[in-house]
Amino acid sequence: MAGKDILMVSQEERKRLHLIHKVIEGAIKQVEAAEVIHLSYRHTNRIVNKVRREGDKAIVHKSRGKPSNRRLPEKVKNKIVKLYRDKYKGFGATLFSEKIFEEHRIKISDETLRIWLIESGDIKKTRKGRVHRKWRERKGHFGEMVQMDGSHHDWFEGRGDKSVLMGSIDDATGEAFGRFYEYEGTIPAMDSFKYYTLKYGLPMSIYLDRHTTYKSTGKPTIEDELNNTKPLSEFERAMKELGVEVIHANSPQAKGRIERLFKTLQDRLVKEMRLRGIKTIEQGNKFLEQYLPLYNKRFAVKPQRDENLHREIPEDLNMDKILRIKTERALRNDFTVGHNKKLYQIEDKIRAKKITVEEKIDGTMAITYKGASLRFKEITQRPERQKEPFPVSHPKRKYIPPMDHPWRRFRFSLHTKNYKLKELTEAKT
Repeated sequence: MAGKDILMVSQEERKRLHLIHKVIEGAIKQVEAAEVIHLSYRHTNRIVNKVRREGDKAIVHKSRGKPSNRRLPEKVKNKIVKLYRDKYKGFGATLFSEKIFEEHRIKISDETLRIWLIESGDIKKTRKGRVHRKWRERKGHFGEMVQMDGSHHDWFEGRGDKSVLMGSIDDATGEAFGRFYEYEGTIPAMDSFKYYTLKYGLPMSIYLDRHTTYKSTGKPTIEDELNNTKPLSEFERAMKELGVEVIHANSPQAKGRIERLFKTLQDRLVKEMRLRGIKTIEQGNKFLEQYLPLYNKRFAVKPQRDENLHREIPEDLNMDKILRIKTERALRNDFTVGHNKKLYQIEDKIRAKKITVEEKIDGTMAITYKGASLRFKEITQRPERQKEPFPVSHPKRKYIPPMDHPWRRFRFSLHTKNYKLKELTEAKT
C-alpha cells in the first residue's frame, strides 16, 4: 500500500533527523548533536545506529499511539483519590506516597500520585524558584540560535514616518538580518522570520524577550495545567509548528547581542540612509539588502564549528498557512461573524458554532472551519430598520347624547326635584 511508504513525523523529529543525518555524513560529531537536541550522548548514539539500520522511520518511537504496558487500572486510581480525600487531605504527593505505603502497603511513585491529584483538582501545580543565571559563551554552530527583537527609533530622522526595525542576529557568528515595518507586532515578526528563513533556512532555536508579541500573557486554563502546557502567543504557536525552539529572555541584558546590534545600526545605518536621502520603508528595505551583506562581511565572526545547522524548508511545509494569526470566533445564527470591529457574511452552509479567522502576513484574510476555507464577504453597511409609521391623529368629536338618552332623563328628574324643594322652602319662610 502507498500509505505504508509515508512517514508521519513532527517538526521536532524532523529537526532531530536533520542532525542525525549530519552525524552520519560526518559533518558534525555526536557530542555536538546531543548538545543541540538536548539528549545524552548514549541516547544520541542509539538513535544514530537505529537510523543507519532501519532508515528514517527509526526516528519515530515504536510505542507511539499505543497505551503504556505499565499503566495502572482506573479503579486503582479512583481508590487512591478517594483515600486522599477521606483521610490525607492536604498532604503533598511525596508524603502521601510514603503514607499509603506505610499504612496500606500500596506502592505508587510520588510523580504518578502528583499527576492523578492534579487531574482530580485536589492539588495545584506550583512553580519552582528562579534559577541563578550567569554569562554564557556564544553558540558553536551557525543557525543553532538566533536572537530576534524590534527596535523603535526615528530611523529616517524626520524625513518619513517613524518605523520599527525587526532585526535578528545569529548567536554564533553575529551575522545580522533585518527589515523595516510600521510597528512591532505579530504580523511584522512573522513576515521578518519568513524572509530570514528564505535566506538562511529554519534555525534550531530563537531567542526573544517577553513582549506580548512573542510571549502570551494569558493565564493557563485547567486543561493547560492538566496537560502540563502553557498558553502560547500566535508567534510561539507558529514556531512550535515549524519545530523551532523558543527561548525567552528575562532582561534586555540577557540578549545583549541584538541590543548592541541595534545600538550600532542606530548610529551607522541612520547616517548611511541620510546620505542617500532614504525616507520610506520600501526604500529602507531595499537598502538593507545591499547594506547588511557588507556589514556582515566586516563584523561577523567565524563560528567555533563549521557546520551550518539551518534546516531547509520541507517541500510539503506551507509556511504561509502557519505564519498567520488564527483567532477563533463564534458563528451567529444568521451566518455572520465579527472580527476587528467588522462584520462578515459566510456564504457556505455549515453546521458550526465556532470558526477560525486567519490574518495573513500579506494583509489578506481567510476564514476556515476544520482546515477548509469558507467563502465570505464583508458587510460594509448594515440594513436600516424599517420604522413603523405613526398613526394619523384625528381631533376627537364631542359626543352629544340624544334627547331620550337616560342621562338626559336623569338630569331632568334631578332638576325638577331641586326646583320643587326650593319652592317648598320659600313657602315655609
